[in-house]
Amino acid sequence: MEPLDGQAGPLTDVSALARALAGPAPPVLLDVRWRLGGPPGIEAYRAGHLPRAVFVDLDADLAAEPGAAGRHPLPPAGRFQEAMRRAGVSTGSTVVAYDDADATTAARAWWLLRYFGHRDCQVLDGGFRAWRAAGGQVATGDCAAPGGGDFTARPGHMPVLDADAAASLARRGHLLDARARERYRGEREPIDPVAGHIPGAVSAPTTANIGADGRFLPAAGLRARFATLGAAGRDGMVGVYCGSGVTAAHEVLALELAGYRASLYVGSWSNWVADPARPVATGPERG
Repeated sequence: MEPLDGQAGPLTDVSALARALAGPAPPVLLDVRWRLGGPPGIEAYRAGHLPRAVFVDLDADLAAEPGAAGRHPLPPAGRFQEAMRRAGVSTGSTVVAYDDADATTAARAWWLLRYFGHRDCQVLDGGFRAWRAAGGQVATGDCAAPGGGDFTARPGHMPVLDADAAASLARRGHLLDARARERYRGEREPIDPVAGHIPGAVSAPTTANIGADGRFLPAAGLRARFATLGAAGRDGMVGVYCGSGVTAAHEVLALELAGYRASLYVGSWSNWVADPARPVATGPERG
């Protein structure tokens, strides 16, 4: 499938990345490994990371403080800009983000770079596990701090939803819930204070976008999946949410791979339930 905007697609693989790293203008590597409930991603980074990769912390660099806006609101432009400059990102940089395997947090970095105006960014398909399995060189120790980047954050380059816009899309059946099915149904809610989903939203777990190896499904498979879920013919009219706006960015990436554009409800469920007046649905899945 051709890239949506004529530029490089949003994914790269281990072989292509190795070639790029050996070339005259190697990409900036962002290690964004993170796990809900810990341990901190920096520990995994210190134990082994791609050479020259810089650790970027999801909570400190890729989100604002939690609150009524959600558990992982958009970071202020200045904070994100400073984090990317510390990592060595400049206007002309190619940036590749990776996490452990499934791109859940790497997609958040990709989406934020795009949102703040940096187009030349990709996610390493299969992440650190794929790199290590292919025999790629691994470095250990403390985080590199190259600095010297001149990246300027210019917000507004990716479509976003607030609660009202998400509710409007849900009424038309074009809002996808990227969380696990049992959370959608309201059977289990391990994080947020209220279980359930936005009325009218369609269950579309992020885990169905990837295979057992953590790599994304082929574009044709993703396209068929999202067409079944109502995305076909709805370019620009599909929205995605999750618990706090992290795995939903992964779904936006999967939709782009499939040829669909989607808006992200950054506050997601954690913002939705912050207002007790907003309705909550439970029970069987739509889609």
